[in-house]
Amino acid sequence: MANANRRRFLGSLATGLAAFAGASWAWAERSNGTVNEDQDSGALQRANGAVSLFLCGDLMTGRAIDQVLPYSNDPVLYEPFVGSAADYVTLAEAVSGPISRPLDFAALWGDALEALARMAPDVRIVNLETAVTTSDDAAPKGINYRMHPGNVPILTAADVDCAVLANNHVLDWGRRGLLETLATLEKAGVDVAGAGRDAAAAGAPALLGRGAKRVRVYAVGHPSSGIPGHWQAGPGEPGVALLEDLSAAGARELAARIRQERQAGDIVVVSIHWGGNWGYAVPPGQQAFAHHLIDGAGVDVVHGHSSHHVKAIEVYRDRPILYGCGDFLNDYEGISGHAQYRPRLGLMYFPRMDPGTGRLLELAMIPTRVEGLRIRYASGDEARWLAELLSREGRPFGTAVDRDEDNILRLRWG
Repeated sequence: MANANRRRFLGSLATGLAAFAGASWAWAERSNGTVNEDQDSGALQRANGAVSLFLCGDLMTGRAIDQVLPYSNDPVLYEPFVGSAADYVTLAEAVSGPISRPLDFAALWGDALEALARMAPDVRIVNLETAVTTSDDAAPKGINYRMHPGNVPILTAADVDCAVLANNHVLDWGRRGLLETLATLEKAGVDVAGAGRDAAAAGAPALLGRGAKRVRVYAVGHPSSGIPGHWQAGPGEPGVALLEDLSAAGARELAARIRQERQAGDIVVVSIHWGGNWGYAVPPGQQAFAHHLIDGAGVDVVHGHSSHHVKAIEVYRDRPILYGCGDFLNDYEGISGHAQYRPRLGLMYFPRMDPGTGRLLELAMIPTRVEGLRIRYASGDEARWLAELLSREGRPFGTAVDRDEDNILRLRWG
């Protein structure tokens, strides 16, 4: 394509895409010791050291990213402005320069691997926002993400323990695509939460950790994130764990199940895909739901995602609520619009929890940016912007963020 025509193509494509884008007994149970001897033994072992986690926002490894990895699907898309996933690679290259292909699985993580090695979390949890499949059963929803099963080493390259699947892209290529996703992740040794072969499997938690450090991850989605209602798992029906609403009754139902299933010493994470893509406001319903989970089941971390940018953090009864973790990796480079949110910036969240009480000891965050479809460290100015943003948005929740000399953000609360 001639340079002038290529520039016109990129300009029109980016413009089109921008237009389209648009006090409970659970607590008493911990202190009263109402557990069996084996559970007590585990809790005592865990008391010797904090439990550390890695959490992030949306890991969107389909579409363009799938095209630059060693294996790739047919690039065909059914979007209003784009017919090929390769066009998103072209857009990224127009902004960040040529992208060598195929990218090594570890290379895609870029600086994040060094950060993970430095922080050494006990458990690593991501929201995997793509189907992992070769299925051609495209859901008629406009935006469809899929990653070739041959590219699943992208998860094992970073020692990911759990892929959260209760989101609005895991069934983009039908139930056949979901079943292949589940089988592929199982074969790779990656635990899942939030989707399954039936309702019981979709609602079951991932049980993570080794020895005395145990983490129990539940995952649910909410229709406000764009998850179609018919994607809900049922008896004998593959699908996702979908909340009907964010009512107190819904929170009590989930909290009751967590209370029944958790064991003493477990750190419990509830990962929720909720809300729209843009905007910093935290709906009152989200806050009330998160509070109900903490009050009613002693949930230790509420891990929220769906927004394409980071949102406020609250610490309630010494438990962190991450209302929106933003996109960790996507293929949006070159797409104009929403620049005020700086959607290429993300965070790696590293909470440290007291194993005996579940109390938050520290929340460190490492700022990142997407560049050339890879994860890079954010610059000092970008990290400063994120710190100021989180302090501004956290003010109503009593939280603020400091940036240290290593460009690590640290949460203050209380």
